[in-house]
Amino acid sequence: MTLREKLRLTEGASAWKTVPVPEENLPSLFMCDGPHGLRMQDFTENIFHKGSKPATCFPTAVSSSASFDTELLAKIGKAIGEEAIEQGTDVVLGPGVNMKRNPLCGRNFEYFSEDPYLAGKLAAAFINALQETGIGGCIKHFACNNQENRRMTSNSGVDERTLREIYLTAFEIAIKESKPSSVMAAYNLINGKYCPENRELLTEILRDEWGFDGIVMSDWTAIDNRTESLKAGCDLLMPGCHLYAEDEVTKDMKEGKLSKDVVRQAANRIKAWVRKYGKVEGSPNFEKRTNKCDYDHHNTIALKAAECSAVLLKNDDDILPIKPGQTVSAIGRMYSKLRYQGAGSSLINPTKLSQICEHIKSDGNPADCDIAVIFTGLPDEYESEGFDRTDLKLPPEDIKLIEDTAEANPNTVVVIFAGGVVETPWIDKVKAVLYMGLPGQAGAEATKNLLYGYANPSGKLAESWCLEYADCPSADTFGAKDANYKEGIYIGYRYYEKNAKTVRFPFGHGLSYTRFEYSKLSIDDDTVTVRVKNTGARAGAEAVLMYVVSPEESVIDRPKRELKRFTKVYLEPNEETTVKFILDRRCFAVWQGSWVVPDGIYSIQIGDQIEELIVDGDDFTPITYTIPVYDDTPHTPGNFTLNDTPDFLSQYSLFAKSFVKVSEQIMLKKCGGERNNHFKMMYSCGIEGPLRATVQAGGISAELAKALVDSANGKHIDSAEHLLDMFIKKMKKD
Repeated sequence: MTLREKLRLTEGASAWKTVPVPEENLPSLFMCDGPHGLRMQDFTENIFHKGSKPATCFPTAVSSSASFDTELLAKIGKAIGEEAIEQGTDVVLGPGVNMKRNPLCGRNFEYFSEDPYLAGKLAAAFINALQETGIGGCIKHFACNNQENRRMTSNSGVDERTLREIYLTAFEIAIKESKPSSVMAAYNLINGKYCPENRELLTEILRDEWGFDGIVMSDWTAIDNRTESLKAGCDLLMPGCHLYAEDEVTKDMKEGKLSKDVVRQAANRIKAWVRKYGKVEGSPNFEKRTNKCDYDHHNTIALKAAECSAVLLKNDDDILPIKPGQTVSAIGRMYSKLRYQGAGSSLINPTKLSQICEHIKSDGNPADCDIAVIFTGLPDEYESEGFDRTDLKLPPEDIKLIEDTAEANPNTVVVIFAGGVVETPWIDKVKAVLYMGLPGQAGAEATKNLLYGYANPSGKLAESWCLEYADCPSADTFGAKDANYKEGIYIGYRYYEKNAKTVRFPFGHGLSYTRFEYSKLSIDDDTVTVRVKNTGARAGAEAVLMYVVSPEESVIDRPKRELKRFTKVYLEPNEETTVKFILDRRCFAVWQGSWVVPDGIYSIQIGDQIEELIVDGDDFTPITYTIPVYDDTPHTPGNFTLNDTPDFLSQYSLFAKSFVKVSEQIMLKKCGGERNNHFKMMYSCGIEGPLRATVQAGGISAELAKALVDSANGKHIDSAEHLLDMFIKKMKKD
């Protein structure tokens, strides 16, 4: 291959394919969205929500994480791999392991937890099983992509300790334990540097320190400076076929600003990736691929996953499960139109789907029945990829329905379908609350099974539920274009427990229709054991969570306790088992330029059992970390670039203002005239995203983008020349 051909290989051939290399017998490798199911797109339709092939829609990560069950995540990963083989996909773009820094993040439904250990272990289980089928996984979004507002230009200001202990740990665990085929570099900046251009992140940490040997691809349209991204270790620009900045990169190579060896290395990594995961006969992964895709079986897995992931938040007087012969009034927005998945790039066309009204019949009005069940939650337009939530409230009409129903019938049960935390000021008025999350295509049947006791709830919250949004540690900083992580390591339960802050439901909370007792916790060298017994009358499952409690006296400030091990056990009534965990130094470590262990008296806590142990630590001098200060070029006329957004430039240019209005109308037309979640996502990408991203996506030409920038900069002659170039190129093409 010539150097130009190798450079061409570092950009996709289309929205989802790599460039083939016929002379080396390397085909195009095909990628597909799929953190909880495949979205194999028919590209003649709208990219966000139409035309994808039917695929099993498993519970989203907000639900599956609540299972605390690595075996379940492995079953889901294996099933998605089998469907990928059947549908011709080579690499699945998932899972997402970003931390739930703030409950308003519109994409939290795609992420596992506020706890990095839990997120990392679940992701590793998913990826290992997926890749055992011969299909590659792509862990995302690396890193600190914790908000949707201005995600393509947002800067995450974070100190090194916080970065290491909270925001990189899940990636580190999953990469070391499952060796994913690829990593997706996120849109945002970290401390003033875009993730795809961050050499410390992509080379020094990811490759040199963690031993990652796959390829790094950009999130779709995430690259600003292509030369710098190649130097940093970002191998593949996606999407492709628009030759983004190819001339500039070629010029940089000629002038010595970019080593030709860097391009060769990126191309060689991509070729090795294609050989390993593409449709290359004779390769080990290709030989693993078998046509054993059973969609009915996968639906059964989806049903089991939804049942195991539901969290019983409240159950006064054991009102649930519903008893034989009891009459039920079933009402609410989700009763006949279930919300079972999120919105955006992960939207799946399910192979099967039923509604709750098909499984649970309503016997009349709430005042006339033994039990009233309200099926409520967040509509699509409340949360999605592309924009953040505005608050944690349910729709006002749903709140009124809950309060009115509870007044008419004291035996009121609320079932919530939502991709994250919701405020529950009405909770004292109802008897029970069942949180289903976004349970996938079998969610309706799972809901019936749980309410009637055919299945026993065993989920536990993977994120804290605050009393109200103002209680969140990042409430006063979240929502701005740039994210100041001033709360440091104190997100989620780490913050609430350290500050003795009351929450509605804590991390790890979840009830059951049976009872579990813990006893005989013991520590022998590096081995922790505890007895767990089902003391109730029903079979059930219990997520066993092991926390390391920090010494009361410590040379460094740290959380009160942290999750370090977990497993799930299934027990019949009166059955008892021993759970064993193995400790290592990392269980006690903090980041101080490297991982070090402060000495002291720690405790191991499992359920209501707690035991102390003395840990001999390392010698180190505590470091005080602060958020780095970075240079930010003033945004004034004359300084605008393709990194600026159309809505921002429209403040300075009538041309840009007209462009925004026309683009908005085009988007509205594509969404049937509705400003729904699909419109909001398109708007956030095309109007609130940088112009260079729209160019990379093929939405507008580079000439039009430059004309918009020059117009806002007051360079009207240059702007007109770019427009003329655009028309000339179009005429030649036509």
